[in-house]
Amino acid sequence: MRPILYSFRRCPYAMRARLALVSAGIETEIREILLRDKAPEFLEASPKGTVPVLITQDKVIEESLDVMDWALEQNDPESWLDYPDEGRDLIATSDGPFKTALDRYKYHTRHNSEPGEEREKAATFLRQLDAQLAGQDFLYGEKPTQPDMAILPFVRQFANTDRAWFDAQPWPNLIRWLDAFLDSDRFTRIMPKFPKWQAGDPVTLFPQKEALD
Repeated sequence: MRPILYSFRRCPYAMRARLALVSAGIETEIREILLRDKAPEFLEASPKGTVPVLITQDKVIEESLDVMDWALEQNDPESWLDYPDEGRDLIATSDGPFKTALDRYKYHTRHNSEPGEEREKAATFLRQLDAQLAGQDFLYGEKPTQPDMAILPFVRQFANTDRAWFDAQPWPNLIRWLDAFLDSDRFTRIMPKFPKWQAGDPVTLFPQKEALD
């Protein structure tokens, strides 16, 4: 059985799942979900209703980091899993305090929060990343590993909230790291546009064949 991936193009959680699937060379049937109009088949598979969701032959994987882990356990040709234990702590900080501050900065009206304060909370983590990236292309050396690809989609989301402000900050290593990712074939391969999926549609494969060549 080919795995089924429920995804949403712009969601950073779904992005990192797609990044790992491409790196691992795993072909899936992708089903693009519209978050304000979720397909009933999606909600039946995962009542929590958030993407990504990967349905394999023997289980339903409902968390993006678990999708990454599963894909890389099948095949890890780029050695993304070769990083120190502290890398997992870095991902946890990104997923926890940083993402909370990011949401309260980007969606401050919804959260009734003060965007400047939340932006500064998030910037504390970004300064840490900038320092770690000094003198090397990626967080743990000259090759990407799972922490890079788990965190980059969220840094992208933060930067896009006010790119002019982001670029004016004294974190050149962070900006270089993000821009290299955005300019990469890797990013292009995970961002094709797919129509909203509904039952009965023809199967759409992800990655597209050229992404695996």
